[in-house]
Amino acid sequence: MAGAASYADDGRLSPLSTPSATRAVLEAHGIGTKYTLGQNFLVNDDVLKKIVALAEAGPHDRILEVGPGIGTLTIALLKHAASVTAVERDPDLPAVLADTLWPWRETFALIEKDALDLTADDLGEPLPNKLVANLPYAVAATVVLDYFERFPSLQSATIMVQKEVADRMAAERGTKNYGAYTVKLGLYAEVAGRFAVGPGNFFPPPRVDSAVIRLNRRVPVAADGTPASPALIAAAARMADAAFANRRKTLANSCKTYFAGDPAAAAALPAIFAAAAIDPRRRGETLDQQEFLALGAALIAEVGER
Repeated sequence: MAGAASYADDGRLSPLSTPSATRAVLEAHGIGTKYTLGQNFLVNDDVLKKIVALAEAGPHDRILEVGPGIGTLTIALLKHAASVTAVERDPDLPAVLADTLWPWRETFALIEKDALDLTADDLGEPLPNKLVANLPYAVAATVVLDYFERFPSLQSATIMVQKEVADRMAAERGTKNYGAYTVKLGLYAEVAGRFAVGPGNFFPPPRVDSAVIRLNRRVPVAADGTPASPALIAAAARMADAAFANRRKTLANSCKTYFAGDPAAAAALPAIFAAAAIDPRRRGETLDQQEFLALGAALIAEVGER
């Protein structure tokens, strides 16, 4: 391969968005796809355009990307945003990215580490305001919730994930996909758009259907109308885990199981339900985020912050 600087302008958003171009890059660097890292490279330029449009990537955006691969989506983002900082754990890919992203080297930064170990110190200043990524599917759900929790500068996330993960992220209360993860993510973000992506849009094709979903940060409010504190959000998340410890059981029984190792919290459950005005005979899937915030506030009042 002659290098990214020699790419012809063929009208594509990314010159790497074809199977032949992707294969050529991999072969030029003597590497292949790694199933263990969930590597399936996007090879449809129209999908790239839809991702960039859904993310509303613009000249003032500082984008964080996880799993840039060979830089296919990265190039599309760099053509629109002020900068892209990418996190990649595969030691074979930095050399590839140095080649494919050479024309954008002034606005691209690479962090070589596991995305789950990323810190604000790694990112430097100014911090990114958007997450846009074709996420490794094995860690996608964890990364999204973790980043909304730990990086308050992120105002939105537009991510490619497995369809079933997108279903959990966007699940409505009372449905089978609505669970503790849905509740906890909903304490930080709300769905702002989604579209499906079939296996044929990747090289090699994955064995699952995919979806791109956009999540916008939200700031939940406490009962008094003020923004919920981090401690309150954490307590609400803990009550969500307790409520879904056994989703077939009532709140009373599921929470009793969850708090079996915390005698103080277990003993306080009747008072917690009473203070939150929640019927303990209900099940977790019937509660919304505000009700979990009420339970979280009652948990703090009864046993303190944990």
